[in-house]
Amino acid sequence: MEAKGVVVITLVLSLAAAAGTARPKETTMGLTRRGLASEPMTHLHFYFHDKLYVMDDALSEGPEPESQPVGRAQGMYMSTGLAKLGLLQVMNLVFTHGPYNGSVVTVLGRNGPFGNVREMPVIGGTGTFRFSRGYAQLKTHTLDLKKNDAIVEYNVYIMH
Repeated sequence: MEAKGVVVITLVLSLAAAAGTARPKETTMGLTRRGLASEPMTHLHFYFHDKLYVMDDALSEGPEPESQPVGRAQGMYMSTGLAKLGLLQVMNLVFTHGPYNGSVVTVLGRNGPFGNVREMPVIGGTGTFRFSRGYAQLKTHTLDLKKNDAIVEYNVYIMH
């Protein structure tokens, strides 16, 4: 009886090891099943070289750092301009206080940080802002390049 158990365990372990090292025979990515076989496919391959900045910054009612908090700006941004500075900014405005507590607005787009007033698209949200769309207008309130610190005013217009 014990010998049969050892054989069964050995067989199961051998099959599991073989399954773990098996390679797929084709790499069609299921395009035909998804109805996309007639769509052209382009495979791009490259390496990205630059700096990526991650943010988890306070959102408040006023420009003073000690003013009433409303949430956090969480996301990332990276430099996108060679001749003129531009940032690709991916950001969730996470509301942690007030009437929108627990809701999120997602902003994604180009931010020209030295422009007077900039505009970025609102592409979605959660909670109160589910299915949202709109735009955010940004205006720099203060900028200290020596301290690498900025306070930016956001006016966000959302349809939801």
